Amino acid sequence: MEGYFVLVAFAIGFLAAQIWKTLMGVILDKKSGKTISLGEVVKHFASSGGMPSGHTASFTGASLCVGTIYGFGSGIFALAVCVWAIVVYDATHARYAVGEQGKALNKLLKKAGDAELPVVNGHTVPQVIVGALLGVVVWMIVMLITKF
Repeated sequence: MEGYFVLVAFAIGFLAAQIWKTLMGVILDKKSGKTISLGEVVKHFASSGGMPSGHTASFTGASLCVGTIYGFGSGIFALAVCVWAIVVYDATHARYAVGEQGKALNKLLKKAGDAELPVVNGHTVPQVIVGALLGVVVWMIVMLITKF
């Protein structure tokens, strides 16, 4: 049964980060005078990259739950930390670089009159740090609620 708490922490971490990004995006859109439609709200919620990192928040919360439930010296916690490290590295390096390259490519395509391609954004280090802090808060809330 305790394994479900890991999934709950993962889901709450991801949802909290995406809701945060959505609210900030809507607020910035409103300040800039942009029309806010349901489509724009969904676009903000489903977008990759931005502050905070949902990947980091969800994996931080889940990994800490694994450590709390199975022990911080357990092999499964070590594996969770390894997966967490890969996810964070990917978000700040590979996906970030691909996003920057996609933006540059779209500028060239726009000049050539071609259609732009979708861009998948990564994260900056501050976005990952805030995502990790959010994940810690989610972990603490899940542990308090479950009285683990």
